[in-house]
Amino acid sequence: MPLTKLHPQGWPRPRGHTHGWAGAGRLVVLGGQVGCDSEGRFPTDFVDQARQALSNILAVLAEAGGGAPDIARMTWFVLSLRDYQANLPALGDAWREVMGAHFPAMTFVQVSALVEPEALLEIEATAILTDPP
Repeated sequence: MPLTKLHPQGWPRPRGHTHGWAGAGRLVVLGGQVGCDSEGRFPTDFVDQARQALSNILAVLAEAGGGAPDIARMTWFVLSLRDYQANLPALGDAWREVMGAHFPAMTFVQVSALVEPEALLEIEATAILTDPP
């Protein structure tokens, strides 16, 4: 049984996220992923780091047998909301490239620092796998 989108009647359609998801299945909690590759290298560009962090999330989720459509929620921790807002069109392209047309419930938080000094953002996610492993 796939996840069910939660959208209260009369609310405007959200852009780039979903209000909520419900589903029954195996819960997969993913720790924060930063935008470095498998060798620990960070691109200097915000969008490239976001693309890599999303790819890293999918790589970890694949270990549990899941994919993008199983992600119910994400939290983005960014050093600069200005960088995020200034790059929205390119972030949308990167999102569709990695995540397709699936939009989890999302929260965006500006933070003063991240553990990895080169990281411009960190993304954590929660997935619900509705199919047996």
